[in-house]
Amino acid sequence: MGKYQAYEEYKNSGVEWLGFVPIDWEVTKLKYTVSIFGRIGFRGYTVNDIVDESEGAIVLSPSNVNDDKFTLDKRSYLSWIKYYESPEIMVANGDVLMVKTGSTFGKSTIVKNVDEPMTINPQMALMKSSKIDPRFLSYLLNSKLIKAKIDVSNTGSGMPTMTQENMNGFPVPRPSDDLVIKIANFLDHETAKIDILIEKQQQLIALLKEKRQAVISHAVTKGLNPDAPMRDSGVEWLGEVPEHWEVKKFKFLCDRIIAGPFGSSITKDMYVKHGYKVYGQEQVIPNNFTIGDYYINEKNYLELSRYIVGEGEILISCVGTFGKIAVFPKGAEPGIINPRLIKAEISQDHDPYYIRELLKSEMVFKQFELLSRGGTMGVINIAILNEILASVPPASEQSEIVDYINLQKEKFSNLIDKANNAVVLLQERRTALISAAVTGKIDVRNWTPD
Repeated sequence: MGKYQAYEEYKNSGVEWLGFVPIDWEVTKLKYTVSIFGRIGFRGYTVNDIVDESEGAIVLSPSNVNDDKFTLDKRSYLSWIKYYESPEIMVANGDVLMVKTGSTFGKSTIVKNVDEPMTINPQMALMKSSKIDPRFLSYLLNSKLIKAKIDVSNTGSGMPTMTQENMNGFPVPRPSDDLVIKIANFLDHETAKIDILIEKQQQLIALLKEKRQAVISHAVTKGLNPDAPMRDSGVEWLGEVPEHWEVKKFKFLCDRIIAGPFGSSITKDMYVKHGYKVYGQEQVIPNNFTIGDYYINEKNYLELSRYIVGEGEILISCVGTFGKIAVFPKGAEPGIINPRLIKAEISQDHDPYYIRELLKSEMVFKQFELLSRGGTMGVINIAILNEILASVPPASEQSEIVDYINLQKEKFSNLIDKANNAVVLLQERRTALISAAVTGKIDVRNWTPD
């Protein structure tokens, strides 16, 4: 905030967490600034009142508040009967929404650029006012200080909930009407510039991730030597491969492929505090085999010995998260796989880490889509795995490719981390600027757009 000046004179606001405000500002309560509405209990609705788009009005929920932005990416619709039952909570452009119940309670936004009928669900509060620019109010409710106050006001048990009394009592710093508009204009302009910078960093992150995947996919399908003689793979979507590589079905790269036991084979009453670990998606998705606390005793472990997982075996999440693949590491606790995993015992002349990268490549995803056609996407089975075609170099070259991929991953991870850190810093600056402007810590009376 170094380039902005403070006001000439301040006074004690009388609110401990707000501190001092400019001397000509007032401090009032939210109830004197806006009218706050919610969906009254007896006007609630059931699942039967949720209808198709053509039969009702949009009903807004916490999913329509993304940080401090209004979004209609997710929509549900409420019957016209229920919509017209509560005219006081019909939503209009310029209204301010606040999440009052649930894990994101306290988040708020201003409704903009919508010309469709809308109402709110019971988790939302709706604020309407002709006394204050709603942009200023939205910025104020998303400032650091107000968010801290909202947290203190959480009176829910179990699920966080704010009461009407809590909201009505929020202290609201009030500059003159002209200055309210000036501050809102200033924040619209300055936060838009920061948002553009954030979006550019996020686009960079997406491009880096895309490039990283392209580099890995190229390495496991074309190799590292750009001058290597090539030949037609015989597979249209794979194209040419290095002349000395083989193209094999996945089943010929493995000594054995085994799906996890039927669900009834492992029941809750079998779990113990210590013993042999039961591995599942919990470990494979984050590629972290130190987490998890599901164990079975030695008797059950031996009875399920077919599903024991060993070092270097590939574990594949087979339900809902295809592409989440891990190599069982050296030193992990002995255990078995659960029904949501497939384990592939890779033959000794192949590097399991190369095979893992191959299975995560675009080439394999394309095959998965083709082989699953007519079936359920997001579910893979041994029959599909068996038929996946893989481009396979000699064992020594597999290890070289794995080393290259690891170096590329580290390089791209460093670049992505830097971009993510830049996003965090920009978001922090954005939040600090909003808080400083709406609480009078910086003077924007003489501000003009760039």
